[in-house]
Amino acid sequence: MKNARGTLPRRPVADAPGRGRRRVLPSVALAAVTVLAVVVATSLGPVTVPFGDTVSVLLGHLGLPAGEVETRHVLVIDDIRLPRVTTALLAGAGLAVAGVVLQALFRNPLADPGITGVSSGGAVGAVLVLATGATAAGTWVLPAAAFAGALAAVCLLQLAAALRRDHSPATLILVGIALNALLGAVVSAVVANAPDTDTVLSLTFWLQGDLDGASWNGVRILVLPVLVALAVAVAFARDLNVLLLGEAQARSTGLDVVRVRRFLLVCASLLTGVCVCVTGVIGFVGLVVPHAVRLALGPDHRLLLPAAALAGGTFLVLADLGARMLFAPVTLQTGVVTAFLGAPAFLFLVLRGRKHV
Repeated sequence: MKNARGTLPRRPVADAPGRGRRRVLPSVALAAVTVLAVVVATSLGPVTVPFGDTVSVLLGHLGLPAGEVETRHVLVIDDIRLPRVTTALLAGAGLAVAGVVLQALFRNPLADPGITGVSSGGAVGAVLVLATGATAAGTWVLPAAAFAGALAAVCLLQLAAALRRDHSPATLILVGIALNALLGAVVSAVVANAPDTDTVLSLTFWLQGDLDGASWNGVRILVLPVLVALAVAVAFARDLNVLLLGEAQARSTGLDVVRVRRFLLVCASLLTGVCVCVTGVIGFVGLVVPHAVRLALGPDHRLLLPAAALAGGTFLVLADLGARMLFAPVTLQTGVVTAFLGAPAFLFLVLRGRKHV
C-alpha cells in the first residue's frame, strides 16, 4: 500500500539468520579473553598469587560467593596488582575507542589519538608541574595539569580550524602535526632545563608511559570518562558508518558532517587526555588495536567499538604484564613495551598500504 508521497513505505530489513549471533560471538570471545588476561596479570608478579585465590578475591569484589584467601594475598591484589591492572584495562579501552573514532573521522586507518596533538598537550602540562615541583601540593596536581594541557590542545585545534573555516580531515591533521611539533619543542625545552637528575628521570618515565604509580585514585579518574565515551561512540556508530562513505554521501543522508565531526573529535581528544593524565604518554594502542580489530571483524562500528575497547584493554594489560615480568627483577615502562610491539606493526601497515597503491 502506498503512502501520501505515492511510494511504498519502507520496511525494516531483518537481519539474515545467524547475523545477530555472528555480531555477538566475537565480543563474547573477546570478553572471555579479557577476563583471563585480568586474572593472569593480577596473579603474576614478584609475589605469585594462585589463580584460584585471585578469582576468589575478584568474585568477592563483585559480591559473589568466594573462598578463603590468605591475608597477604588479599593485600597484594587489592593494594598493588588490581589498581594497576584496572588502570591498564581502562586506559587501553579508552585509547582504542579514541583511535576507532579518529580513524573514522579522518577516513584513515593509520590515524592515531596522538595525531591531534592532545597527547603532546597533556605531556606539556605534566612536565611543567613535574619540573617545577608543583606535584608536592597533592596527588591530584599531575593528572589535573595533564588534563588541562590536553584540553588546551583541543581548544587550539578547534580555534585553528575555525579561523581557517575548514574542519576537513586534511586540515585537522595538518594542524595536529603543527601542534605536535610545537608542543614537543616545549617538552624538550623543559626536560633540557630540569633542575636536577631526579627530575629528568621522573620526566622521562612519565613521557614513556609508566603504570608503576597506578592507584585507585587513577581508576576513579578514568572509569567514568571511559564508560561515557564508549556509550557516546556507540550511540554515534551509525553516523561513523556513514562518514566512511565520504562527506558528500554523508551529507546526502541528512547528516550534519561538520557538527558531528567536531563533537566526536572533542570527545576522542578529551578521552585521550584523560588517559594520558593518568598513565603518561602510551603510544600505538590507539593505532594498532583498532586497525587489527577492523581487519578481523570488518568496519561496522556497532561491532567495532565494543570489540576494540575489549581488545585495547587486553592489549595494555598484557603489555604491562610483559613490562613487569619479561626481564624481572628489572622492569620496563609500559609505553616502551607498546612501542616495541606497535612500531613494527605500524611499519608493516605502511608497507602493506604502499603495495596496494
